[in-house]
Amino acid sequence: MNRETVMELSGPEKAVLMLLSLDEATATPILSELEPADVRKLREAASNMRAVPATALEHVYAEFIQQTKEAVAVPRGGVRYLRRLAGRALGEVKASEIFIDHQESALDRLAAAEPSAIASVMENEHPQLVAAILSQLDNEKAARVLEQLPEAGRAQVLERLGTMTEIPSALLEEVATALSAELPSSQADTVRAVDGVARSAALVRRMGRETGEALLGVLEEGNQELATEIRRAMYTFEDLAVLDARALRSLLEAVPVEKLTMAMKTASESLRNHIFTSMSKRAAERIKEDMEVMGGVRLADVEGAQREIVEVALRLDAEGTISLEAKSAVV
Repeated sequence: MNRETVMELSGPEKAVLMLLSLDEATATPILSELEPADVRKLREAASNMRAVPATALEHVYAEFIQQTKEAVAVPRGGVRYLRRLAGRALGEVKASEIFIDHQESALDRLAAAEPSAIASVMENEHPQLVAAILSQLDNEKAARVLEQLPEAGRAQVLERLGTMTEIPSALLEEVATALSAELPSSQADTVRAVDGVARSAALVRRMGRETGEALLGVLEEGNQELATEIRRAMYTFEDLAVLDARALRSLLEAVPVEKLTMAMKTASESLRNHIFTSMSKRAAERIKEDMEVMGGVRLADVEGAQREIVEVALRLDAEGTISLEAKSAVV
């Protein structure tokens, strides 16, 4: 090999060759001395390299590799090896920050596509896989994708998403890679947390009342419990702030005072003031006094009272007495 060929290797490529030719015990302290930006460069070099002539390796690592005579390939899984070294040298948190964009690149490309394009490539996929991908998109885009999927399968997708709690990272990467194009999957022993009910509620809420209700109606036929959970998650006690004074008074007339007092214990200051200004001064003072006398209460009791009030609001909304969509609060 001539000198010009040897000089084609970049600095990060030379560093990768050295690290991948050393055992972990030797490579770890070397990697610990590098800045995060430098480790990113090594990761990129490891992703692109496949093999180098033995003489190039001999030139760069003369002190470490004396006997190399043949072409030497960068070991398969070089990125994973660097990830493992980075975890030991820098700690898992910092290592994850460095490597996360590489692990999620397939999802990033998929998320950047138009909703119609995403729906098109997923229309024949299993509902579980579709739900897994939707759980990783932002709520607005996921809702648009769900709308454009075949109508017959939407409820199945929503049901899978609603019951989802975690997704194996390796499976998610495999699906995203197959749908979007390429890139290696991430480690198989990690999972991603998914609040399926909350995600489903956010999607349904963004689809618009008529479409969302129709979808929940179909889901209710096969899984009434999940449909109820999703309905409850669509609105919180704080969403009552969208009601004007007249609508709020209609709601308060249908709610027992003791329930309202309990629910107000953890309400935001702005919501409390909004509710107090919607009632008589005497009634507001009474509730304030009762809240002080009540003292400490169980959070479960407060949340239970808030949920009951929200359910009353949903009933009044369905009857047309009030509208929870006045300002379309974002989930």
